[in-house]
Amino acid sequence: MLNDRFMENELISKKELLELTGISYGQLYRWKRKNLIPEEWFVRKSTFTGQETFFPKESMLSRIDKIKGMKEDRSLDDIAGMFSPVLSQMALSVEEIIDRKIVSRTTIQNYFENKESSGVLSFQVLLALFVLERLLQSGDVGIDEAKKAVKTMEEGYGKFEGKACDLVIIRKTGISLALLIPANSPLHFEQGSKEAARINLERCIEELQTLA
Repeated sequence: MLNDRFMENELISKKELLELTGISYGQLYRWKRKNLIPEEWFVRKSTFTGQETFFPKESMLSRIDKIKGMKEDRSLDDIAGMFSPVLSQMALSVEEIIDRKIVSRTTIQNYFENKESSGVLSFQVLLALFVLERLLQSGDVGIDEAKKAVKTMEEGYGKFEGKACDLVIIRKTGISLALLIPANSPLHFEQGSKEAARINLERCIEELQTLA
């Protein structure tokens, strides 16, 4: 199941992070200042020794690995642009999307089933297609659930003003609900409900940026 849950056992302390990745304290906070690492990933928690900083482990290790892999060939500003693309500047045709294997023709047909498609698709549409394909490939949700979830994302993503968020599908007795929440936030469900799928949109944007 697509899942980026922000649970206690998925946090990593700052000390552990620095030891595991081999980066320095200075690098970590320089990357933060350059917007390579989101502010919301720095989680302050009380411990028996006082306040300490923790991070979502999987997201942080993946991000640092990408930064280290790119920083020899690109400036930090360029890398920051990769993680925070200027959406309005990106557009591709349907054939380009298929040729680059960003999404399948079937996903495009499903998305535009009751919509008009233009010759060139904006990044917002590319993201919607990419998320739709991810949901369908997961096998955890049906086509109608996936399309409703993508519609929720399209309607609400702008309200997050560029902050990282997750698209979540909750299901109970065959009825599903899609919602957008701050990235890695935990959810508590009423009895009988379950999280059917969760997609971190920031990761989708990063991956889509590299493919497009």
